[in-house]
Amino acid sequence: MKHSFLPYILVFFTLLSSCQKETSQPNIIIFLADDLGYGDLGCYGNPIIKTPNIDKLAKEGVRMTDFHSAGTVCSPSRAALLTGRNPYRTGFFYIHSKDTWLKNEEITIAELLKDKGYETSFWGKWHLSTLEKGKVNQPGPGDQGFGYWMGTSVNAFEGPQNPEKFVLNGKPVGTVEGWYCDVIVDKAGDWLKNIRNREKPFFMYICSHEPHTPIAPPEEYSRKYDNPEVDELDKTINYGQVARPENDISANKKEYYGTVTQLDDSFGRLMNTIEKLGLKENTLVIFTSDNGPETPVTLEESLGQWDDPIRDKCFGTPGDFRGMKRYPYEGGHRVPGIVRFPGVIPAGTESDILFNGTDILPTICNLAGIAVPSDRTMDGIDAFAAFQNKKVERKVSSIWFYPHHGDTYFRMPQMSMRKDKYTIIGWLPPKADSVNLQTWMATNDPQKLELYDIVADPSQMNDISTQNPEIVDSMKMEMISLWREMRDEGLAGKQ
Repeated sequence: MKHSFLPYILVFFTLLSSCQKETSQPNIIIFLADDLGYGDLGCYGNPIIKTPNIDKLAKEGVRMTDFHSAGTVCSPSRAALLTGRNPYRTGFFYIHSKDTWLKNEEITIAELLKDKGYETSFWGKWHLSTLEKGKVNQPGPGDQGFGYWMGTSVNAFEGPQNPEKFVLNGKPVGTVEGWYCDVIVDKAGDWLKNIRNREKPFFMYICSHEPHTPIAPPEEYSRKYDNPEVDELDKTINYGQVARPENDISANKKEYYGTVTQLDDSFGRLMNTIEKLGLKENTLVIFTSDNGPETPVTLEESLGQWDDPIRDKCFGTPGDFRGMKRYPYEGGHRVPGIVRFPGVIPAGTESDILFNGTDILPTICNLAGIAVPSDRTMDGIDAFAAFQNKKVERKVSSIWFYPHHGDTYFRMPQMSMRKDKYTIIGWLPPKADSVNLQTWMATNDPQKLELYDIVADPSQMNDISTQNPEIVDSMKMEMISLWREMRDEGLAGKQ
C-alpha cells in the first residue's frame, strides 16, 4: 500500500505561509478624514449618516472609543501624526503659513519606513508646507520620505469638484476631473496596481478634503438626506454644547451628511482595491480624523474675524462630547479611530484605551521592526496594545493645545491634559491687545483650571476642581511643565 505524502506537504506549506506572515513586514495605510467628528459615523452612533464601508472596517477590526488627534486643528495634528512629537515641539502652534512648516530636520514615519525598504506614497491634503515652488521654498512630501506623492498644499478651497491645485511629485498638474476624495482614492489605487514595486511592503498616507469646507457633494448624495425623516432625526444631534447660528441653516445639513457618505464610498473603493490585490491579510489600516468637527458661524462670530458663511454647511457632531474643532475639550480632539489588521487585531472588538495621534509613529515603528529616533524627545509611545483593548502604560500624560486666539475671541480654554480618568483644563490669562501672541504665550502659564472625571462625566458637564484640590495641584504642575517644555522648544525653532 502506497503512503500519500500530500497531507504532510499541505501542512508544511500552511506552516510556511504562517511563518511568512509573522515575519514579513506589514503594509500600512493611514486614511485621514478632515474635520470628521467623533459622532459622524454609523458605527459611532450617528442615526442619520450612512457609512457602510467604514462600519465594515470596524466590524473587521477594532473600534476605538478613546482615540485622539494630537492637535485640535489641521496642521498641528498632521505634524504630530508624522513625527510622533507634540506639534508645539515642531513649531506648529497653529496652521501652516509662510513662517511655519515641517522642517527638514524633523524625522517622519515615512522616512523611517522608506529607509527600511518600504515603498511610500502620499495622497491628498498636505497642509505642512507650500507645495507650489516659486513663492516659497519649503520641503514637501518628497523631502519627508514619500517616494511618490500627489497632493494639495491646503484644502480644495475652489471647491471639491474638479480640484485645480494638485501637485504630482513636485510638478503642478492643473485641474483634475472628479471630486477630491474620489480623485485621491482612484490615483492611489492606480499606484497600488501599476506603479509601486510589488516586491516591497508599502506605506500609504491618504488625506481627504472631505468633510472640510467648502462642502459640495454630488447631488445624488445630498438628495439621500433631503426628507422629513432626516429633519426629525437631526433634532436629536448634539453639537458639543457650542452655540449654533441664530439664522436657520437647517436646509444645508443634507450637504454635510451627503459628503460623509460620499467619503465612505470612496474609502470603500480603496478597501476593495486592497482586497482584489490580495493585500488585505497583511495590511494594517488606520482610519481616523485630524480633529473634531467644524462649527458653523454664530452671530457673535460673524461680527469678528471668522466671517466665513461656507461654514454654515457644517453639521458634524462630536457625539456626546463637549467642544468642536479648536476646542481643547474632548470634542476638539477625540475622533473616530478604527484599526484593522486581520489575524492580529480581533475582528468586531471595541477598545476604550487611550490612543493619541503621537502614538502612531512609535506604534508603527515597533510593528515594522524599526528603532524610534533617540536623538529627540518623542511624546508618543508604542500603544499597539490599545488596538487589542489592553492597558497601555504612559509615563507622561497626553496634552492638547489651542492658544492661537487666546480666550478673548472664542472664550475657550487653551489646553487640556489627560491623566488616567481625569482631564484638567487650563486657561492662560487674557492677552492684552498691545501684546503679540508669541510674547503672550512665552510669558504666561495656565491660571484658571477645571477638572473632570472623564469616565463618570465624558460630556465634561461637572467641574470637580474645588472638590479635588490635591489632584488639581498635582496635574497643574505636570501641565505647566509640559506646556513650558513643548512651547519653548517650538519657539526656539522659530528664532
